[in-house]
Amino acid sequence: MPIDAAQALAAKPRSAEITWDHKDIQLYHLGLGAGANPDLADPATDADELRYTLESRLHVLPSFATVAGAGMGMMGGLAAPGIDVDLAAVLHGGQRVELHRPIPVKGRATTSSKVAAVYDKGKAAVLVLRSEAADDEGPLWTSDAQIFVRGEGGFGGERGPSGRPEAPDRPFDHTVLRPVRPDQALLYRLSGDWNPLHADPEFAKLAGFDRPILHGLCTYGMTLKAVVDTVLGGDVGRVRAYRTRFAGVVFPGETLRVGMWESDGLVRVAVTAVERQDAPVLTDTVVELN
Repeated sequence: MPIDAAQALAAKPRSAEITWDHKDIQLYHLGLGAGANPDLADPATDADELRYTLESRLHVLPSFATVAGAGMGMMGGLAAPGIDVDLAAVLHGGQRVELHRPIPVKGRATTSSKVAAVYDKGKAAVLVLRSEAADDEGPLWTSDAQIFVRGEGGFGGERGPSGRPEAPDRPFDHTVLRPVRPDQALLYRLSGDWNPLHADPEFAKLAGFDRPILHGLCTYGMTLKAVVDTVLGGDVGRVRAYRTRFAGVVFPGETLRVGMWESDGLVRVAVTAVERQDAPVLTDTVVELN
């Protein structure tokens, strides 16, 4: 079998050293559309946006954990013993980041990556690839990527958790529109995700798309920024954890509709693509608050 669950789960974690500084943070934020908030009269110089773009005022959006070190560290689990899959059959199905404390603007950390779980969904296998980061002061974050591998199920393993958070049965408490610039995928990929699916039209056609698509983790970061700015007053320190399920693609040039419901200690979110009759983009999305 291409996936040997027992071997994958028993494998020793892979360790790596990563570093980042204000330039990496600024580039990541710009890749999410920082400095172009359509709700502001002059977003490039607005104080709220300068928290994402000006080094003297900089804070770090927690979703930066998914690209810290200029790479996709959590995807290292696909090279673990017991995992031998066709990358063309791999889909990023979901993402969760838990913050143990705020991410510093400049840092050096050790990451430890492993396969935390392997689930059998029948027609597909699901790998939970976990990456944990810590510096000299202790743990920083834990990042879990849920990876679907089509055609690799049916090996008799556990199906895994199936519960999904229910969306509140009421209108959104907040709704914002976030345009995706035509060049946004080209800028976001400079933070470390070099998949040509997001830049090369010919490659995108081979994958079944008319044109390159936006990175799912870019939509993930854009959504968290919208929640921080709209609900949390710009306080990134209030984010304890953030999870989502990738339900559909986004094309550069489209507009995201980000709907939010506030409840005790949580913000539930739904994201759709406006120009495609509000096709779902992110579902089962929850920001857990400190």
